[in-house]
Amino acid sequence: MTALVAVSSHLPETVAVADLQEPLGLDEQQVRRFTRLYGLDRICKSDLSEAQLLIAAAEKLDGLRGQEERVRYLIRAKGMRTTAPYPVSPLHEVREALNLQHAKTLAVADHGCATGLLAMDVAGTLLAADGDPDALALILAGDKTFTPFTQWVRDTSIMGEGMAAVLVAADGDRDHVRGYASRIHGRDDGVIDLTPEIAKDARRIYQDALAEVVGAATEEAGIGVADIDLVLPHNVNRVSWTVAAKNLGLPNDRFFLDNLGATGHCFCADPFINYQTVTELGLLKPGDKYLMTAAGLGQTFAAMVLEH
Repeated sequence: MTALVAVSSHLPETVAVADLQEPLGLDEQQVRRFTRLYGLDRICKSDLSEAQLLIAAAEKLDGLRGQEERVRYLIRAKGMRTTAPYPVSPLHEVREALNLQHAKTLAVADHGCATGLLAMDVAGTLLAADGDPDALALILAGDKTFTPFTQWVRDTSIMGEGMAAVLVAADGDRDHVRGYASRIHGRDDGVIDLTPEIAKDARRIYQDALAEVVGAATEEAGIGVADIDLVLPHNVNRVSWTVAAKNLGLPNDRFFLDNLGATGHCFCADPFINYQTVTELGLLKPGDKYLMTAAGLGQTFAAMVLEH
């Protein structure tokens, strides 16, 4: 049963949303919406390259030191399809820096900010078929905002450059994956840009689509939605999760949103960054069932139930 071995993150220095008004071309009303309504305050930004950010996250993984030869798979979870200009390959640079020559290297994308959970499922599938009970997979999640398109989602969120490193085993003593569900409500033409028409459709289906994957993941885990002890969402904005809590019948205090104002929306790294924070704060007890959930551009929705 897929298990988390260790999780670490690298959170760069932050800038205030107000300081991003001119670079992002925001008006005063948009700044007020992002800060007062959506709960965004500080956004992780860095001068480091994508590879340097990923290496910084992975080097904090205590469970990786001395275990490099056990890492059979190095998996890059990308919120965006393209995260560096051709022909730059940040992942191969990371592989060399971390001394992971024994690892098969691959990337997963096209689930937007739900890609981190997809990478967890892919890692579990690969490790289950590997045959070596000591094999590990290393997932690196998060994106560098190196184009204007990646820096913010209009009227939805502002993107941060926090990165997460996730060490995964086929089995373990804690943090087992109990259920996973993912759905894509995409378009035939593959367009993911939030044009007014697409944004309107996204808002129309968002809460029902999210509730459907949460219900599917909890059903696979053999529990009800009410049995979830803590929700670790992606840090898109406060309003989305306030509505989701009501829609799912869960109290607001079961949604961990403390990092939302401190980091911005760090693509598909958010649930793992939130996991590291809640474990450091002692908010998860042995046996607790917690939910990682996210939605991404292209109308992709995912949920994963784990047991601490």
